[in-house]
Amino acid sequence: MTACILIVEDDKDFLRLLQLDLKQNGYSVVTAENGADGLRMYQESKPKLVILDIALPQMNGLEVCEQIRQSSNVPILMITGHALSEEEIVEGLEAGADDYLTKPLRKMELQARVKALLRRAEFENPPPTTFGYVDQYLSVDLKTRRVQTAGKEVRLTPTEYKLLVAFIKRPGEVLSFEALLEEVWGAAYINEHHYPRIYVSHLRRKIEPDPQNPVYIQNEYGIGYRFVGNTASAP
Repeated sequence: MTACILIVEDDKDFLRLLQLDLKQNGYSVVTAENGADGLRMYQESKPKLVILDIALPQMNGLEVCEQIRQSSNVPILMITGHALSEEEIVEGLEAGADDYLTKPLRKMELQARVKALLRRAEFENPPPTTFGYVDQYLSVDLKTRRVQTAGKEVRLTPTEYKLLVAFIKRPGEVLSFEALLEEVWGAAYINEHHYPRIYVSHLRRKIEPDPQNPVYIQNEYGIGYRFVGNTASAP
């Protein structure tokens, strides 16, 4: 089935180019030119992916992202007209964004990112497996995709969830930055060396009792990360 993609972009020429490019690659596309209409179109069309400009009239992209995240884990690709600082990326993650691209977009890179995000979304509902994780604080049930801390539900984006699963599949094993990029993000992200550090930091804020002193995802300085926790609890 053709994946439906929603583009929310106020630059009409850029919007048309994006729409044409995605349609030529076999996607169904719906569009909006401001944040309020984008949110309405999301609710009407229920797309498999949202491409969302940050600077939008009526309601900016971060606000739209936050609204969508209240009810959905659909992958969201934010686009921006300038290179983002780490603080701006973290702000986007807080709003629920999965990824960023900076204008002007390169066609091959856009297509690779779109495919990677759609694959990550499909990963949200994997077939039943025999592994998961549970202890007195953290619980990860892969059959239902439920993550809880201290008995409370934790909402993760598709990227955050796939990152967490990569760790709990290999308790005690050191996962290098390169291995994480390949497994979680895919080949299109191989040069995004800052991604594991930023996303691990954000994931810690959601699952660690004290993100400043992590007990689950621990640093292996200069190499990567290791999932520790109570590994005896993971079947």
